Amino acid sequence: MTVWDDLVGQERVSEQLAAAARDADALVTAATSDAPPPEASKMTHAWLFTGPPGAGHIQAARAFAAALQCVSPDRALGGVPGCGFCDGCHTALIGTHADVTTVAAVGTQILAEDMRDTVRKSFTSPATGRWQVILVEDAERLNEKSANAVLKAVEEPAPRTVWLLCAPSIEDVLPTIRSRCRHLNLSTPSVEAVADMLVRREGVEPGVAAAAARATQGHVDRARRLATDPAARERRAAVLKLPLRVDDVGGCLKAAQELVDAAAEDAKALAEELDAKETEELKAALGAAQGGRLPRGTAGVMKDLEDKQKRRRTRTQRDSLDLALTDLTAFYRDVLALQLGSRVAMANTDAEDALERIARSSSPEATLRRIEAIGACRDALDRNVAPLLAVEAMTMALRAG
Repeated sequence: MTVWDDLVGQERVSEQLAAAARDADALVTAATSDAPPPEASKMTHAWLFTGPPGAGHIQAARAFAAALQCVSPDRALGGVPGCGFCDGCHTALIGTHADVTTVAAVGTQILAEDMRDTVRKSFTSPATGRWQVILVEDAERLNEKSANAVLKAVEEPAPRTVWLLCAPSIEDVLPTIRSRCRHLNLSTPSVEAVADMLVRREGVEPGVAAAAARATQGHVDRARRLATDPAARERRAAVLKLPLRVDDVGGCLKAAQELVDAAAEDAKALAEELDAKETEELKAALGAAQGGRLPRGTAGVMKDLEDKQKRRRTRTQRDSLDLALTDLTAFYRDVLALQLGSRVAMANTDAEDALERIARSSSPEATLRRIEAIGACRDALDRNVAPLLAVEAMTMALRAG
C-alpha cells in the first residue's frame, strides 16, 4: 500500500503529485551527486491544496510530504517515491518526521506567534530528511500577521524547503500567497469510491460501508468514523431526531441544550487524552523533578500550553457542533427532495419515516427557510456567538419555519 492509496477518488491529483515527487527526488539526487537535474521539473517550492470538506486535500498534502521524504530502495531504482513503508514515509504520515512540520489552527485563527518558530525553521536545511516540509492544514485561518509571515517565507524559500498549504477554496487564501503556489483542487469522491475504500482499507461490512458513505455524501473522514465508531452513529441518530422535537418552545430549548452538551462532551473526550499526553511530554522536556515539580522559570511555558489547550477545546466543540449542523442540513435537503418528488441521491435513507413526516407537514418554502436557519447558526458560530444562544435561535427558527 503506497501513500497514494489513501487518496480516494483522486487519481488525477495522485498522478500529478507522484510526478512532482519523482522530480523532487531527482533534484535532491542531483544536488548531492553528479547526476543531472530534470530538464523540466514538475516540482515547485509552494503548493496550495483545496477542496470541499471531506475531499481529502489535507490527506493529499500529507501523502505528498511522505513521498518527498521517501527513502525506499525502490526509489533509487526509478520507482515512484511514496512506498508507504520506509522510515521516511512512515514517520511523515504519523507526524513524527523531524523535517515535516505541521501547523493546525488551535482556535479560530493561526496567530503570528504560532508561526514564528515554523517560519524560522523553513529557512534551515533538512536535519535528516530529503526536504524541509511545512504543512499548514488550515491556511484559511491565517490572520493578517501570520499570513504576512508565511508570504515572506514563500517569496524567498530555502533551496530544499517546500510549503504545503491547505484550504477549502483558493479564495480563502491571500492572493499574494496563492499566486506563488501551484494549485491542486480536489473534488468530492463518489459515494461508491468511499464505500469501496471502507471495505478494502477498514474491513467494514459492505452494507455498513455503503450506508456510511451515503450518509456523509463522500466525506472520507466522516464516513470512516461513522462506519467504525458506534458512538458516532448514535450521535448522528440523535441529531436526525431533532426535527421531530421542535414542536413547541420547550422542545426547542431542550433540543438546543442537548445538542450543545453533546458537542461539549465530544470535545472533552477528544481533548482529555491529547491534553494529558502534551502536558507530560512538556514536563519531561522541561526537566520536571520526580513528583511533577517543575524547574523555576518554566511556569509561563506551562501556562502557554494550558491556554493553547483551552483554545483547542473551544474549537473542537464548535467543530463538533458544525458536524451536527451539517447532518441536519442534509436531513432537510432530503426533505426538500421528497417535497419536489425526487428520491435520487438521498443521504438519510435510514431516517425515511421522519423525512416523509416532515415533508408532508410542511412546504418546500418552509424547508428552504429551515436550511437557511441552519446556515445562519453556522455563521453565528464562526463569529464566536455563544453556542447555546446560536443553537437556540436555530431551533426556534426550525419550529417557526
